[in-house]
Amino acid sequence: MSTTGEPPAAVAPQSGLWRRIDRLDLARTALVAACVIAVAGGFVWPSAKLPLVALTGLVVGCWPILVEAWEDLRRRRMSMELSMLIAIVAAAAIGEWVTALVITAFVLAAEILEDLSLNRGQDALTDLMAFLPEQVRLRVGEETRMVALAEVRPGQIVVVAPGGRVPVDGRVVAGRSSVDQSRITGEPLPVDLALGSDVYAGSINQTGAIELRAERVGQDSSYGRIVEAVREAQSSQPPAQRLADRLAAWLVGLALVGAALTYLLTRDLTATIAVVVVAGACGIAAGTPLAVLAAIARIARAGAFVKDGAHLEALSGVDTVVFDKTGTLTSGRPTVVALRPADGWSGEELLALAAAAESYSEHPLGRAIVAHARGLGLPLDPCRGFSYQPGRGVTAEVAGRMVAAGTRALVDDPPASGDEQAAEVDGRVMAAMPAPATGSPAADDDQGAATAVRVSVDGAYAGTILLADTIRDSARRAVAELRRRGLRTLMLTGDQSATARAVASQLGIDEVRAGLLPDEKMAAIEAERAAGRRLAMVGDGVNDAPALARADVGIAMGSGVDIARESADIVLISSDLDDLVTTVQVARRARRIVMFNFCGTIAVDLVGMVLAAVGLLGPVGAALVHVGSETAFILNSARLIPGRGVRR
Repeated sequence: MSTTGEPPAAVAPQSGLWRRIDRLDLARTALVAACVIAVAGGFVWPSAKLPLVALTGLVVGCWPILVEAWEDLRRRRMSMELSMLIAIVAAAAIGEWVTALVITAFVLAAEILEDLSLNRGQDALTDLMAFLPEQVRLRVGEETRMVALAEVRPGQIVVVAPGGRVPVDGRVVAGRSSVDQSRITGEPLPVDLALGSDVYAGSINQTGAIELRAERVGQDSSYGRIVEAVREAQSSQPPAQRLADRLAAWLVGLALVGAALTYLLTRDLTATIAVVVVAGACGIAAGTPLAVLAAIARIARAGAFVKDGAHLEALSGVDTVVFDKTGTLTSGRPTVVALRPADGWSGEELLALAAAAESYSEHPLGRAIVAHARGLGLPLDPCRGFSYQPGRGVTAEVAGRMVAAGTRALVDDPPASGDEQAAEVDGRVMAAMPAPATGSPAADDDQGAATAVRVSVDGAYAGTILLADTIRDSARRAVAELRRRGLRTLMLTGDQSATARAVASQLGIDEVRAGLLPDEKMAAIEAERAAGRRLAMVGDGVNDAPALARADVGIAMGSGVDIARESADIVLISSDLDDLVTTVQVARRARRIVMFNFCGTIAVDLVGMVLAAVGLLGPVGAALVHVGSETAFILNSARLIPGRGVRR
């Protein structure tokens, strides 16, 4: 959920990545790639059987693979590194130098991708912690003084100026204002504060100065709990086990067992070598990283950024997609959806007068009304005597008339005989957003479909303007397509239950849980995972960050805040939910290709090992089978490489 009143940060997934790449790894990968080109181009000095450039590339490139494989052996673990090392050695042993180098290059490139995800949230976590002010103003008797936030204690009175960031959880003891608390609750509209109102740390004070009695400070505050939740989720999340590692255990075991049995039964060293050659895992060793890298490239062409292959593999296995509401399924900002002028007024007159009166307003509802009027090309008369009353609305003189726009507290009810004539602007949005944001300072009427701003002219009721947080155009298509593919959908939101359920009903989402604070969202994710669900969480705001970090796969909207994008594993750069569907589709397709390669490798290995063990397939024939099957599986993975167009 984007913070209301703050422009969405432009996403640049590549920013900062350069400094996270190990320069030695990058140089090693580039060297191996150059060796591939040289050997493929015929540079095989001093001989084709033992080209120096190929040996150099393999020694340099395989060193980190050898180190990891040795560590895996020491821990009695079968891993993809060990499988790939066997594949590289087998390819080199039969003189397939290009193949050995290509596999090495793919392994190194995959390692770089994984390294990019390490410490991915540290920078954003630091920024998140820095959001609260370092110095706060305390009231002590009749005076105020500045102190460090760390020195504030419960019970002290904190003064927050207009535009200031609320540093503690507290209760209003003086002043009136409205605050943007979307970072905490996700509500898209500001909330009215009066005496006795509770306010969360991390909220932004918008209009009047307020004084709060501190109740929870530091890590105990709402904002502090978000920071702690993100830190804990990032530190406790175990690294995803790669599909390739799980497959490698079978492949390595099959090769070693087959070779051992052959030698024990036949005592034929030639047959044993043939078994090792034919059972090489080159097809899966080269095909798996190629499939993952090609899938990541294809997804990037479609508008999403996957941080490493392990997250792509995890996405291919999810059974539930969890959505935030505001800023994810909806745009996160109010829009005029209908006009209801009273008798004697037209919709254009009502809108023009209200927009003129709101022209100096900084309130999101006022800005939305002005933007809509200007979008329709309506002329706006200048206003005089503008006045804003927190929790009530605005008044101003427009063309000699006194215009008021706001809540029922400011604008009287219409006469009982007066009928409003609905002038619907967008029926789709009206149906989708049935409830207002409680406590909004410029609206309090429940019109059953949106937030209402009531308008009077010279003290007489003139009509009502309805505003709503609009649903993204791609949301309905995306949810329908995900459900068609057998995925369960769930909405977790801090917004009101009525609003959330109406959006879910329009979009066809299976389950809804509303009114959740960030730690409650994370608890819901943990409960779903404990029940055996594999989850992808889609969100965009500070209050989504803990859940994004805790889910099996976190997916952030590109228009979201930094901490959401950094806590996530995948970023939808364009914030288009159609790209989510494409990403899931490509991830599943990549998994199918990898599994086909694996099953095909097993089948070829079993048949080849039997033929080699009984002497029907010698080392040369085994090499031909090995190279032929490997080529076929690599070409199968290459089908994922994006062309000019990306199939959605």
